[in-house]
Amino acid sequence: MSESPKLALIRAKVESFERLTFDDGMALFMEPDLLSVGQLANEVRETRHGDRTFFNKNMRIEVTNVCVASCLFCSFAKLEEHMPGAHTMKLEEAWHELEKRMDDPGGPPTEVHVVNGLHPGLPFSYYEELLRGFKRIDPNVHLKCFTAVEIHFFARHYGLSYAVVLERLRAAGLESLPGGGAEIFDEGVRSKISHDKATAAEYLEVHRVAHRMGMRTNATMLYGHIETFAHRVDHILRLRALQDETKGLQAFIPLAFHPDGNGMKNMPAPTAVDDLRTIAVSRLLLDNVDHIKAYWVSLTPDVAQIALRFGADDIDGTIVHETIYKAAGTLSPGALGYEELVRLIREAGRIPVERDTLYNVVRELPRAAVPEAALKPRDRERARPKLPMFQVPPSPLVAHADEVTS
Repeated sequence: MSESPKLALIRAKVESFERLTFDDGMALFMEPDLLSVGQLANEVRETRHGDRTFFNKNMRIEVTNVCVASCLFCSFAKLEEHMPGAHTMKLEEAWHELEKRMDDPGGPPTEVHVVNGLHPGLPFSYYEELLRGFKRIDPNVHLKCFTAVEIHFFARHYGLSYAVVLERLRAAGLESLPGGGAEIFDEGVRSKISHDKATAAEYLEVHRVAHRMGMRTNATMLYGHIETFAHRVDHILRLRALQDETKGLQAFIPLAFHPDGNGMKNMPAPTAVDDLRTIAVSRLLLDNVDHIKAYWVSLTPDVAQIALRFGADDIDGTIVHETIYKAAGTLSPGALGYEELVRLIREAGRIPVERDTLYNVVRELPRAAVPEAALKPRDRERARPKLPMFQVPPSPLVAHADEVTS
């Protein structure tokens, strides 16, 4: 089947390194031939990264789900401390989550990822001491904590500027920001689904300030609810413009909407076709962001694995303690082990590369000689390469040439 004239023109642009436009993005979302869109995105992905697929040893923790915001899509937050299901961890409880991971068979996590509700009753010192406690347990662990929405809330609630909030948190151990809270930037959609939290401009400004301070951040997009393809393209292009300005975004993560238990529970979730198309279009439009992540918690491990052929080069990490998507009814498990992630990557025909949070390479593992599924069950354990995490000295941390420490 030959490519459509529109897709052929887009291919010519991509191959000549010409930047795609809003209209090109719309054409990619409307193109009937999904596999050709995916193939083009895969070519871009392989030009950047070859067969390498990144993952890390991380742990996710939500220390409080008490939140003043009332987002329609959220199944996680509770408006008040004493509502059924509301929780706020004592600091010792949060620290214990890392302490009990220090003796994991594959070694402790290299990253702690913290995302919370917007709790109106906690002092700012709670968050500072939270980070200090994690660093006391493991000085080497990278703290990727608090979305731009949380940073905005801290600034407004405690009467501080974004820069002061970030400076104080960095002094306590913060090293980078996760990408959550972007949702959809279009003001009309945002006013309907998340009217009482940071605006698109405020979200982008927090990232802009963080980048100016030398911090790296991720960014997300929540898709598959009431937004249109035009809203998605607009969202991606606003992030592209920010990256042109600051060079501080290191990964983009499209997040599939899940309807269970929230104010949009009567809406259908996006299909796997929509998931894969969104990954592919993101890769093609975001020519200045190096990594596109197939977040397996949102997509399910099966779809995330396929996305590695549709433009994604990262499958996230071990996670371990995710509750936001779990509350929204995801069918994904709460955690994946190190070897499970390696297997997913290898079965996709890719090379597993363990990274740290900033995409420095920790270990590059060998490609599978043959797909595990080709072996008889009794032969699989014998054929599966062992991962001697402790016997092999760690590789030197080698950064990609295009990773800028600003």
